[in-house]
Amino acid sequence: MGVVVGGVLFTQLAYGLPPEHETRRLMLAVEKAVESQNWGEAGEYLNRLQTLQTQKPDDYAYYRGRVMYEAGHLNEAMAALETYATQAGSEGEHYTDSLELITAIEQMRKKQGAVTQAAKAKGEPVATIEPASGDSIQELQQLYLASTPLEALERHANSLLSQNAWRAGTEKIVRAEGEPDVLYRVSTAAGQLQLQETRKVADGRSQVVSNGLPVYGVNPLLDWDCLPGERTCFIYDPRDGSRWIKLGGQESTTEELARTLGDLIRRLQSPS
Repeated sequence: MGVVVGGVLFTQLAYGLPPEHETRRLMLAVEKAVESQNWGEAGEYLNRLQTLQTQKPDDYAYYRGRVMYEAGHLNEAMAALETYATQAGSEGEHYTDSLELITAIEQMRKKQGAVTQAAKAKGEPVATIEPASGDSIQELQQLYLASTPLEALERHANSLLSQNAWRAGTEKIVRAEGEPDVLYRVSTAAGQLQLQETRKVADGRSQVVSNGLPVYGVNPLLDWDCLPGERTCFIYDPRDGSRWIKLGGQESTTEELARTLGDLIRRLQSPS
């Protein structure tokens, strides 16, 4: 599809605008760029929005999914569109379109899988792609405006963590108003994958706990599963198999995150 998502333009906030107003301004710019099918420009604005520490509207996930779809980043598109459908529900303005795009991605994946199987049956070499997401690492670096592969994977992991953060509730659709009940961020250090957990506690306060995972000697193939009917998924600690990261109920996003964290662990194990 040939869309370049990334670049060097628009690296600062508009002069004098508080973050919440800058968020709204950039959302308007994204909407206009998408209406004009200017996918590269829309990607620029979305990347800037991602850096803002503000509550994003539901439409942010839809537009990110739409732009990632046009750019050929199918896994990122699927995760964002599933986030939008879950958060906005059937009343969302783009709900039907998001479901249609998810179906289109599913069909594209099925077609790609059939081509791969046919090539294997003929004994032809099948191309393999290194990064967890199925995109080339160069594309991920461009997508997240990252200077290194490690930085790109770290940003990708944090994007997935944000999209599938766990929220309490008993309704079929859990709305996204306010902060999630459990939210994680990952970062990397020499020989360690750092995980910060922010969890809501009594009286509206938040408890923040940080832990490091030494990567040497651990299996980078992380196990995960989702609990049927509970809208909750887990990624398991590679050291002892205990529950490590508690997420929302998006299976494809959880699977993608497990692969991305595994890729981060592998790169930390072999930093050269």
